[in-house]
Amino acid sequence: MKHKITQEEKFQMMTTAPIPPLIGKMAVPTIISMLITSIYNISDTFFVSRLGTSATASVGIAFPVMAIIQALGFFFGNGSGNSISRKLGEKDIQTAEQLAGIGFFSAILCGIFVTVLGLIFLEPFSLLLGSTPTILPYTKDYLGIILLGSPYMTAQLVLNNQLRFQGNAFYAMIGITSGGILNIFLDPLFIFKFNMGVCGAALATILSQFVSFLLLLLGMKISNCIPLKLTSLKHLKSNLNTIAQGGLPSLFRQGLGSISILALNLAANPYKDAAIAAMSIVSRISQFAISALIGFGQGFQPVCGFNYGAKKFGRVKEAFYFCVKISTFILIFISVTGFIFANPLISIFQKDDLQVIIIGTFTLRMQCIVLPLSGWVIMNNMMTQTIGKTFKASLLAAARQGIFFVPTVLLLPPFLGILGIQLAQPIADLCTFLLAVIINRSIMKEMKKEEKFDE
Repeated sequence: MKHKITQEEKFQMMTTAPIPPLIGKMAVPTIISMLITSIYNISDTFFVSRLGTSATASVGIAFPVMAIIQALGFFFGNGSGNSISRKLGEKDIQTAEQLAGIGFFSAILCGIFVTVLGLIFLEPFSLLLGSTPTILPYTKDYLGIILLGSPYMTAQLVLNNQLRFQGNAFYAMIGITSGGILNIFLDPLFIFKFNMGVCGAALATILSQFVSFLLLLLGMKISNCIPLKLTSLKHLKSNLNTIAQGGLPSLFRQGLGSISILALNLAANPYKDAAIAAMSIVSRISQFAISALIGFGQGFQPVCGFNYGAKKFGRVKEAFYFCVKISTFILIFISVTGFIFANPLISIFQKDDLQVIIIGTFTLRMQCIVLPLSGWVIMNNMMTQTIGKTFKASLLAAARQGIFFVPTVLLLPPFLGILGIQLAQPIADLCTFLLAVIINRSIMKEMKKEEKFDE
C-alpha cells in the first residue's frame, strides 16, 4: 500500500529539498493541468468552428462569463490555498483547516448565485457581451447550458488549488486532466453525432468538468490533504479576510480577463463576425501558450509559500529566479514558433473564411513578439501573491488585462481602425513588464529587510 505523506514530511520536503528538482516535481503536474484546462476552450472553439463563423464567435462572446466563473474559483482557491501553504509552513494546522473549508463552501455558494443571475438575464447579458443579431442565438444556447455548471466549476478550481498548494499537484493533475480528455471525446459526439450544435459543446464542457470535480474531491481524500468539513467554518470574518487578501490578485487577473474580452468584443463589433471570430481564436491560442507558463508558476507557488512561512527567504529568491530563467527561455522558443506558423495555426480553426485568417494571423504575430516578457510578469505576480503582498500583487494582476489593455483597446481603434485592436495586447504586455520591474525591486528590498530582522 502506498505510504501517505504526512504534513511534517511535506514541510521537510518543501523547506530542504534542492530547488530545481523540487519545482520540477511540483510543476510538471500543474503544467499538464493548465494545458488541459485551456483545452476545454480550445476544444469547443475547434469543433464549433465547423458550424460556421457566427457559431465560432459565440464561444468567444461567452468567454467573459467563463472568466467570471474561473475568477471566483481562483479567488477562493488561491486565496485559501496560498494561505494554507503559509500556515502549514508555520505548522498552524487548525487555521489551515478553517481556510480550506471556508474557501470550498464559499465558492459553491457564489457559483449558485452566478447560475441564477445569469439564467434570469441571459439575453441581456448575451447582448451586453457583444453578440450581433446573427451570433445571439448561438450565444444564448451555449451560455445557457454553461451557467448550469457554475457551482461545481467554481468549486473544482478551489479543490485544484488547495491540492497543489499542499504539495499534491499529481492528484490535481489527474482530476483536471481526466475531465479535459473526456471533453475532447464528448465534443464531436454531442455536436455532430447527436446534432446538438453549440449546445453539445456546452453540455460536453459541463459534464467533463463535473467528472473533474468528483475526481478532485477523491484526490483530497486519498492524498491526506487538509479535510473539508462544515465544522471548520469558524472565525468567518478573519478567515474570509485572509482568503480575500490572498485571492484578490487572482480575482483581478481573471475578472479583468472577463472585462478585457468584453472590451475586445465591443471594439471588434463594428468589423462584424469575422473580426470577433478571429480575436476569439487568437485568444484561445494565446491562452494555451500562457497556460503552460502559469502551470510552471503554480509549481513554484507551494515552494514559495512553505519557505516564506518558514522564513527561509534565500530559498524563495532562488526558486523565483530559477523559474524566471526557465520560463523566459521556453517562451522565446514558443514565440518564434508561433510567429512563423501563425497562418497555419489560425487556419486550423477557420480555414474557410479568408478574412478571419488574415486578421487572426497578424494579431497572433504581434502578440508573439512580446510573449517572452510574460515569464517575468507572471513569476513576479505569483510570488507577490503567495507571500501575501496583496496590493502589489493585485496591481500587477490588474495591469495586463485591465489597467493597460482596456483603455488601449477602446482608444486606439478610432484612430488606427482594426490595427488598434491588433496592437492593444502587445502594448499592454510591454507596459505590464515595466511595472513588474518596479514592483520586483520593492519586493526584494522588503524581503531583504525581513531576512535581516529574523537573523
